[in-house]
Amino acid sequence: MFRFVFIFIQLFRLAGYGAANAAEMSMLHAQGAHWAKSDGSQINLKGVNLGNWLMLEFWMMGQHSTAIDDQCTLEAKFDERFGYVERERLMKLFRDNWITTRDWDMMSRFGLNLVRLPFIWSLVEDEKKPRHLRADAWHYLDEAINQAEARGMYVILDLHGAVGSQGMEHHSGCANKNLYWSTPEYQDRTTWLWEQVANRYKNRAAVAGYSLLNEPWGTTEHQMAAVVKKLYASVRAVDQNHVIILPGHHRGIDAYGKPGDQGMRNVAFEMHFYPGHFGWGKPGVEVHRDWLQCASKGDGSCEWNTRMNALNTPFFVGEFQPWADMDNELGGQIARASFDAYAKYGWAAAIWSYKMVSNNGGQGHGNWGLVTNTAAAKVPAVDFSTAPLAEIESLFKQFGSLPYEPHQEVMKWLNSAVAPEPFKLH
Repeated sequence: MFRFVFIFIQLFRLAGYGAANAAEMSMLHAQGAHWAKSDGSQINLKGVNLGNWLMLEFWMMGQHSTAIDDQCTLEAKFDERFGYVERERLMKLFRDNWITTRDWDMMSRFGLNLVRLPFIWSLVEDEKKPRHLRADAWHYLDEAINQAEARGMYVILDLHGAVGSQGMEHHSGCANKNLYWSTPEYQDRTTWLWEQVANRYKNRAAVAGYSLLNEPWGTTEHQMAAVVKKLYASVRAVDQNHVIILPGHHRGIDAYGKPGDQGMRNVAFEMHFYPGHFGWGKPGVEVHRDWLQCASKGDGSCEWNTRMNALNTPFFVGEFQPWADMDNELGGQIARASFDAYAKYGWAAAIWSYKMVSNNGGQGHGNWGLVTNTAAAKVPAVDFSTAPLAEIESLFKQFGSLPYEPHQEVMKWLNSAVAPEPFKLH
């Protein structure tokens, strides 16, 4: 009897918590260089990416290989081996297990109020019937928005993989293709896709904004700006409410000009900053200190703040990784320092990524996930080209029940009333 009462009270609290936070959510908008609520008050958006859920990235689930390393290749292999219907069942099995209710509850424990939701075009558009919605087109996007809203969290919808692929990288959905920029049909279908998304969510306050294209690096910055401006105009014609996020090139955002002078309103810019990774120094105190405190010459965060104020446009750091490959305590402190620095500028920010599992498990020396599998719950490496169907099914189901090891130091510092000082003695 006591156990029943306890469970009832917990459910009641959760329901009340969700209802209260959902009621408090406000349609966000761009106000000068800041993100603001409908009453004009500024909001500090502190978030995380839900990578490898609605678009696969194999390195994040212990399945990295050169043979199958992007979603298109995996789906083609499943089609070849099992047929389209079975492929679709397997993809659903994966998605239903990679992120579950326990994950949404865990995100709340990190004190976050924003989720960036990467998805691939074929989640919404029927790949066999262009410009037609899938029968389950809105299932996962609706689920994510509902779960986030129940916990007082906003969602940024991020088209991570456009039809045809907007870059050569595996994280555009189909590696080594980059056909989006040279194929008007693919650009038109992406416009159609965003029009459907905008029409469905145009009145949904829990949606903070639309990130039109992830890392559009497969073209010049000038063509990027020209194509994205057209995409902006089409989305804005459908949705007058939401912030539309203009993606930056790896060369920056200068090709857009000042949005207000281009007839664009209620927009933000997005860039991804990875101090310590991808050729930007090595993980450690110095590279983060130099970036956050502008301690050395170069393109520090303060220069970007000056730039955004001159453009009179909000900013979104759509991806950053402050703790990977570092001592966990130091990583937790730098994660908090990074969020605090971005909040000082009025920027929204989302770390990459919420969940990353590995073959050996454990946070180790700075796993890239806020959560990972424990060392006692190892993830097997599966050869999708030859593994029996039952083995693939078992792997996908395992993702939903793996015991988790959260990054305790990041959780501690993101919730701490007292900010750390990781750069004080350095």
